[in-house]
Amino acid sequence: MTKYRSYKKDMTFSYCFGAYGVFELVKYQSKQVKEVIFHHTFDKDKLVNELEAKNISYRVNDNLITKLSSKENCYVLAVFNKYESKLNENKPHLVLVNPSNMGNLGTIIRTMHGFKVKDLAIIKPGVDYFDPKVVRASMGSIFAINIEYFDSIDSYLKRFKNHFLYPFMLQSSKPLQYFKNDKKLFSLVFGNESSGLDESYLNLGQSLIIKHSDEIDSLNLTNAVSIALYEFFKDKFE
Repeated sequence: MTKYRSYKKDMTFSYCFGAYGVFELVKYQSKQVKEVIFHHTFDKDKLVNELEAKNISYRVNDNLITKLSSKENCYVLAVFNKYESKLNENKPHLVLVNPSNMGNLGTIIRTMHGFKVKDLAIIKPGVDYFDPKVVRASMGSIFAINIEYFDSIDSYLKRFKNHFLYPFMLQSSKPLQYFKNDKKLFSLVFGNESSGLDESYLNLGQSLIIKHSDEIDSLNLTNAVSIALYEFFKDKFE
């Protein structure tokens, strides 16, 4: 039996904490689940039915839950193998350049899932998307999303030549609220939480800016991505 310890980036597996995330993991990536661990107080009948239907092992171990979880209110966790996915070349993408905050990344992934945007490119360096903090912040949506790392924006563009870029930048002169997308294949590009995108991105595609009052200097990355996803994909949900 594998001996589990606190998560490290070099591990071949990771953890999903919390019932909702575990249900999403079982729904979208059941073949990657090593096992599910329950606290004895957890009402596990519904989840057990799902696990048994997919031949996934499970057990009760309060001490292991306490050891691995950093939160007191965790009553179930899943151990899953890390896996690779590929971006769909025929769908729009979200591109994050050097994301550094795990909570933000998880929230963005959750928002992507809500708008049925299933392909995320991360330009290195970037946070480890299989870190349990990202998984938990995504509420399990990470298991429904294709994610790939790229060494640079150039390496991304080499793969996806037909995707038109929309970099979101404070230096842009094109406000999002007056813009109408006419491209089928495109990528929404956002920079790091603190530094944004450098000026070289002004030369790529059509840069956009989300206008707001001068009472703040900028929007949080998660807010900006949410607004952009809504504006670009709202017609799907009329």
